[in-house]
Order: sequence, then structure tokens, then C-alpha cells
Amino acid sequence: MPSIFTKIINREIPGHIVAEDDRFIAFLDINPLVRGHCLVVPKEEVDYIYDLDDNTVADLHIFAKKVAKAIEKVIPCLRIGIAVIGLEVPHTHVHLVPLNAMGDINFSRPKLSPTQSELAEVAQKIATAYQ
Repeated sequence: MPSIFTKIINREIPGHIVAEDDRFIAFLDINPLVRGHCLVVPKEEVDYIYDLDDNTVADLHIFAKKVAKAIEKVIPCLRIGIAVIGLEVPHTHVHLVPLNAMGDINFSRPKLSPTQSELAEVAQKIATAYQ
């Protein structure tokens, strides 16, 4: 059964996509820790990041860096935090979280519940900055 991320990649369900190439995609987390929280995902559905081949792991991080730089351009923050947890969806993904304090990347705290229009606005800004 395809993961929810594969369904976003295949456009079977909507996602607020901010960047994409032939191997990777980045989209907003719909229940973000903070405004601008993105997920970076390889299009190849592999559950655990360290089951990816070395080149894919390296290229995933290079793609994530470009997305992080775009986020920094539009979301006021001190830096972009990165986390790989991988327990909630069985498809490798990297969290990019704008940080102004250590607690901004605490996954046990309550998530935000932005509206679809708020997500669309942030996604558009990040996507424009990515280009």
C-alpha cells in the first residue's frame, strides 16, 4: 500500500508542494511545529533513511539544503533545524523546521493547525524563493 507521501507525489491527494525535481519533493507539514515546517522526501518509497543508497542520502541532503535556504528567505528565523525521525510515516523524510528557540523542534509539543489558505500562502512564498 503506498504511503501518504507517495500519494502526494503521485498527486492522488493534495499537498502544499514547495520544491520538486525528478528524485525528491518538498512540501509543507500540514500539522507543523512552526510556520514554514517542511518535509523533504525521496520519490522512491523507502521506509528507513539508512536503507537508501549513499548517493541518494547525499543528494537528499543537498536538495534539503536548497529548500532550507528558500525557507530562510521567507520565514523569519535564526536557522533551519533538521530532524529525521521516521516513525510516523513509513517513507523516508526529513523535517526542516524554522528555529528561533530550541523548543521549536520539540516534536512532543502541540502542533499548529493552519488553514488550507494559510498553508497555500506559505507554500507559494517558499516555492517562489526556491526558484
